[in-house]
Amino acid sequence: MTSFPISISRHELALVSITMVWGATFLIVQWAMQHSGALFFVGVRFLIAGAMAALVFRKAMRGLTWREVKAGTAIGTALFLGYALQSHGLKTITSSQSAFITALYVPMVPLLQWLVLRRRPSLMSWIGIGLAFVGLALLAGPDAGHLTLSAGEVVTLVGALAIAAEIIMIGGFASGVDSRRVTAVQLLAGGTMSLAAMPLVGEAVPAFHWVWFSCAVGLGLASALIQLTMNWAQKVVPPTRATLIYAGEPVWGGIFGRIAGDRLPPLALLGGALIVAAVIVSEWRPRAGMWARLRGKAK
Repeated sequence: MTSFPISISRHELALVSITMVWGATFLIVQWAMQHSGALFFVGVRFLIAGAMAALVFRKAMRGLTWREVKAGTAIGTALFLGYALQSHGLKTITSSQSAFITALYVPMVPLLQWLVLRRRPSLMSWIGIGLAFVGLALLAGPDAGHLTLSAGEVVTLVGALAIAAEIIMIGGFASGVDSRRVTAVQLLAGGTMSLAAMPLVGEAVPAFHWVWFSCAVGLGLASALIQLTMNWAQKVVPPTRATLIYAGEPVWGGIFGRIAGDRLPPLALLGGALIVAAVIVSEWRPRAGMWARLRGKAK
């Protein structure tokens, strides 16, 4: 009898672990939103994460350049928009819904590159975009064949678009900057912008509560740890393999939401599954030989 052992490296296990942490953050943010406004919470969370990153990378921070400040500020703007909108959406939608909708940033990346940078998406990206759209329609709850999104789902979807823009900017600024310094700057910039935006939308500083405080500190430390782990693990784990692992984020979000009492209807669960499939398909790049073999079998 032939055995097929499963091999997973410690670097991949580390990425699986942070994906589980990511999945849990949706539920934690939802708890915090019961006692704090979205902008205040995101601001405190990212300032803590940025301070931690600056502390860990304190030697590298001495070489900070003006280009890295500009890059970090630009990326931090998208980071602020993405997470502030996601946190605001969690006031009215479940953590499971938020996790699946946020995962749409993966198929959004090639579509945004096409619209802004004129880089045409690959066939697999188009398939992923199609699966994502159908999944979103089912997750939102189709009404007589129409896509009906609540206000919370809409702002979460816009937040996912901001995260997609963040990823594109990270790739655009990758050459010529130090990732450690840019990470610290983007977190500090995003946190500062979030707090600065509070008066513009009329959000007040919440009364002190141990729930929002502990959630902000915990997620701030987690954000710094996640970034450090990604930087370490992805020196060894190929990007495609890493993306497949990250596709588990909404699944873990759904699991933690289920434990907390979320009860998505069957069609919504199917929509979530299609979104996860869209994430995987969007990043799958079949070898040229595979297409040739498939065409040969078709004949």
